[in-house]
Amino acid sequence: MVLPMEMLDKLMNSKISIVLKDGRAVEGKLTGYDAYMNIVVDDAEEKDGDNVKRLGRVVLRGNSITSILQI
Repeated sequence: MVLPMEMLDKLMNSKISIVLKDGRAVEGKLTGYDAYMNIVVDDAEEKDGDNVKRLGRVVLRGNSITSILQI
């Protein structure tokens, strides 16, 4: 079984897709995280169907994340 912190450590500087509790999806490069699973994503983009919104660097609260996938 892979622990969440081990997975995040392996994904550092990789392109990831994060799905939030409200259904939004954010894609970008994982550049940091902490013990509460707060995630720092660079070059982030919010995708909603065909619409793409560039966000730049964002910090996503760990308790709002439902899944993290490597792209």
